[in-house]
Amino acid sequence: MTQTITIELTDTQFKGLEYAALSPQEWAENAVTERARIAGGEIVAALVAHCNANEIAIATGKDAQIAQAFELGVVQTAAERNAEAQANLPE
Repeated sequence: MTQTITIELTDTQFKGLEYAALSPQEWAENAVTERARIAGGEIVAALVAHCNANEIAIATGKDAQIAQAFELGVVQTAAERNAEAQANLPE
C-alpha cells in the first residue's frame, strides 16, 4: 500500500524552495522519505530490544517488523503519544 501526501505552498514559499533546491518537488520527496527511513530504523531497533527482552520471535522483513512493533504496542503514533500526554497533564 502507498500513501499520498499533498501540500500547498504560497508562490513566495515555492520561490524560496526554488532558491534553495534544484527541484522543490525532489527536495520535498527526499526530506519526507529520509525522515520516514530514520523513523523506521528507530522502530525496528525498539522492536528488536523489546522482543529480545521478552523472548518474542521477531517478524521477518522491515515492513513486517514495523507492523509488529505497532501491534505489540512497542511504539505508538505521534498522535497517540500526544493524546496520552495531554490526558496525563495535571489539572
